[in-house]
Amino acid sequence: MKKILIIEDETDLLEVLADRLAFEGFGPIKCKNGENGLLVAFRERPDLILLDIVMPGLDGLQVLKKLRADDWGKGVPVIILTNLSATDEKIVKSILEYRPIFYLVKSDWKIDDVVKKVKEVLGIGN
Repeated sequence: MKKILIIEDETDLLEVLADRLAFEGFGPIKCKNGENGLLVAFRERPDLILLDIVMPGLDGLQVLKKLRADDWGKGVPVIILTNLSATDEKIVKSILEYRPIFYLVKSDWKIDDVVKKVKEVLGIGN
């Protein structure tokens, strides 16, 4: 079973994503903040991370920087799920510097689309 770490401070979205990924046969791991998410990532070594950017405390960009500074973390696939639009050029450029696999704006994507991207990244047929 592929482990998917979801680092998301919006409880409703976190629960919906976790439930849907579990239904699809994944092992979702839920974290509501960046600090905990980073600790869990290094401990559990998930197959993929869904990462929000705007969170209180340690934000998603800081989490991504710390992941990419680690030998294991530099290779883990990360999909950014955020409310920041791609028009926020300075922020997007900073994020893309740390090589996420996809940058998805939440308002533009449905849960089904996110699941398809997860499967695509992990090489699992739909």
